[in-house]
Amino acid sequence: MIHPVTQTLPSHGALAGLDPGRSKCGLVRTDVDRQQLLDALVIAPEQAWGRLEGWLLRGEVVAVILGNGTGSDGWRRRLEPLVPVLLVEEHGSTLAARQRFWELHPARGWHRLLPRGLRQPPRDWDDVVAQLLLERLLGHPLATAPEAH
Repeated sequence: MIHPVTQTLPSHGALAGLDPGRSKCGLVRTDVDRQQLLDALVIAPEQAWGRLEGWLLRGEVVAVILGNGTGSDGWRRRLEPLVPVLLVEEHGSTLAARQRFWELHPARGWHRLLPRGLRQPPRDWDDVVAQLLLERLLGHPLATAPEAH
């Protein structure tokens, strides 16, 4: 579910997706056609701000899609003077992102024998949550670029 748009989403250009958190954030960036991810990061909030600010200053992002969970109000207030911000419902996104993680990174070895619901990703997956928020808004899955990190 998409909350009322705080600003209008530009029809073309790269988007950033942000899953805000207190200790870490998931941050992703699409290509200008919004078909694949160019960046996928799990980083501390101030690092996320620095990365976002750099993208904005270089004109590499035209809008930010922000999960409406923990800390989203502060992020929204900080970002709105700089770029259009759209809030997206985060409810259930962590569990959905865990499933999406295994689609993007299939289990190997004996981990394949575990039912998907019992598998825990081997790393934080906040970037996949941010990706999922963008995919919900766009209505299609995003490919991961080979250089996405």
